[in-house]
Amino acid sequence: MADRYWMRAARVMTRHPRQGLERVRGRVDRRSDRSRLAELGQSASDLYQVRKEWAQQLHTVLRVPWPCAQSAAFGPVWSEIIDDLAKAGLRVGIRSYGGWNDGDQAFAQALWCLTAHCQPAKVIETGVAHGLTSRVILAGLAANGRGHLWSVDLPAVDSALHRQIGIAVTPDLRPRWTYVAGTARERLPGLVAELGEIDLFIHDSLHTGRNLRFELACAWPAIPPGGLAVVDDIDHSLAFHEFLTTARPRHWLAAEHLTGPGLAGPAGLWGLAIN
Repeated sequence: MADRYWMRAARVMTRHPRQGLERVRGRVDRRSDRSRLAELGQSASDLYQVRKEWAQQLHTVLRVPWPCAQSAAFGPVWSEIIDDLAKAGLRVGIRSYGGWNDGDQAFAQALWCLTAHCQPAKVIETGVAHGLTSRVILAGLAANGRGHLWSVDLPAVDSALHRQIGIAVTPDLRPRWTYVAGTARERLPGLVAELGEIDLFIHDSLHTGRNLRFELACAWPAIPPGGLAVVDDIDHSLAFHEFLTTARPRHWLAAEHLTGPGLAGPAGLWGLAIN
């Protein structure tokens, strides 16, 4: 079994050497990120002043009443996605996609509310896997009756997983979706230049500091006032904290995942920034 995996991985790496080098660089970068986090002397949760009532805080910033009807509507949407994947014979959640996690429920709920309240026309995400968050965003755009999602994604090194990419996205939602295969370093700059302006940007790809800094440097200048950047796994490096210090967004918040351990704590963290 392991031998077959390595044979498939070797074929993918040979066909796409530049992407292969990025995968190797990512492993090196993760070691450096862990060292910097260890030197921090405090938890990422303390660093970001994580608050349990993130949903209320978010709606206050958006000037939308809380409790929110859209938050209540999210539950059935999420349950339907999980049921559909289970019927397809797929395990969902922690380490369910080649050792990587599916999108977190709290992270997805925030994206659902942002899509409903902010009505974005142009949305870019990096990272897809099974496509849980992709489907949440697309379902929200469909409910709005406007908007399109572009997903930049480096397919898993194991080609056996390629049939699972975006499997959560149903056929009726695909007309609003463009899948862009490749690394963010290869594909994101050209996509941003083509679109000109981005209403909502979501980082959920390789969570190294180097990669996140690159993605935010590409996307943030194209986000107009009132636009948003949402970043998953901000506890994997100090890059999001550095971004907040230098970009000084109008509003920002950090919150815990609903499920799943973080890199350096009992729960993973995600954050968002409003231009």
